[in-house]
Amino acid sequence: MTIVILLLLRGASIAAQHPTMPPGMSHDEHLRQLQKDQALKQRGALAMGFDQDQAEHHFLLRPSGGEIVVVAKVAGDARTIGEIRSHFREIAEAFAAGVFEKPLATHDEMPPGAATLAANRSRVRYAYQERPAGASVIIETDDSATLEAIHDFLRYQIVEHKTGDPVILKQ
Repeated sequence: MTIVILLLLRGASIAAQHPTMPPGMSHDEHLRQLQKDQALKQRGALAMGFDQDQAEHHFLLRPSGGEIVVVAKVAGDARTIGEIRSHFREIAEAFAAGVFEKPLATHDEMPPGAATLAANRSRVRYAYQERPAGASVIIETDDSATLEAIHDFLRYQIVEHKTGDPVILKQ
């Protein structure tokens, strides 16, 4: 009986350390995905300046562009909130100048749409906005090609960060 209990506890411990493998994915694919996700978190922490496990990301498509939102998972986490706000002030300025080094550093590749956003920077408006537990950057344009680039950029982020945000613009 003791052996059975120990085996059950060991199994529970392993399950707690290892997320459930998605249906249709091989074990090797799952391990590669876990490694990719961990690397993204580590690079993101360096590039963004805050612990990725302490924050929640959202990328929202809008008819005129979109919005990047990050909030602390714990509303009273002053450190994380301050780090998020600092990062968002920086990226609003950098993106407006056509500089997308932080997304490149985070993802280890240039996200789709970033090159067009950099080239068309005079056609894009970036607005930093504080939120109670973090901040957001609102991205807007009147140019259809630039709008498509904004949506491509945000969709990539939705998939990479696994936010669950809609990838289709709701009219």
